Amino acid sequence: MKKRSYASLLLILLAACLALAGCGGKKNAEGGTLAAIKERGKVIAGVKYDTKLFGLKDPATGKVEGFDIDIAKALAKKILGDENKVELKEVTSKTRIPLLQNGDIDLIIATMTITEDRKKQVDFSDVYFEAGQSLLVKKGSAIKGVGDLKKGTKVLAVKGSTSTKNIREKAPDATVLEFENYQDAFTALKAGQGDALTTDNAILLGMQKQDPNYELVGGNFTDEPYGIAIKKGDAEFVKAVNDLLKEMKESGEYDKLYEQWMGVKPE
Repeated sequence: MKKRSYASLLLILLAACLALAGCGGKKNAEGGTLAAIKERGKVIAGVKYDTKLFGLKDPATGKVEGFDIDIAKALAKKILGDENKVELKEVTSKTRIPLLQNGDIDLIIATMTITEDRKKQVDFSDVYFEAGQSLLVKKGSAIKGVGDLKKGTKVLAVKGSTSTKNIREKAPDATVLEFENYQDAFTALKAGQGDALTTDNAILLGMQKQDPNYELVGGNFTDEPYGIAIKKGDAEFVKAVNDLLKEMKESGEYDKLYEQWMGVKPE
């Protein structure tokens, strides 16, 4: 009986220790993203792997490069003193918010347009890139703008993007086909599965550079300001990111990166 009492006491103590450890872990998690990054020793950034100019993975080397990637590196340098202390995790328009909310990534730097609906789910940094939605078509196409997207026209877009919603509003008679990512959508366009591909002009410019048989038409028909998304309520981390963007613009580093990737100076 005495042995059983000792065993019971030990089990209670063990349970109490585990509960305290669990509480301690929760406390650290609630300390904010900035504290978690410093404790971990690296920034985990959600980025695109399929978007030329912003985040594109080279299948030969496995290296991911682009404007968004360089912003992530600059943030790692600001927080941890080393631009290499960053882990890049692939996201798509569909997966990026759930990954952020689940704590799998610290922030999203992935051609993400700031919208009122998204502000209900995440907090945004200041605008770091001004884009606008446009159309990509094969050279010689009869489509010259949104007005040409009539019944029977197939428009390709990406799931979870603002582009899909916008094109349905701007061209309600067209058929919209959705794909998981930009590379799949572009492959489908080249295979003749659609008549036009729509997303932000900067992303389409990257596709045009990949294959000059395609061109942008019709100009921009929306404003798409990109922001860096951060977990809701983390004001400290939002400020740290905004401070970085401000410093980059004041030092000229932002303009340098912009021109390096876009081929033109920011307006």
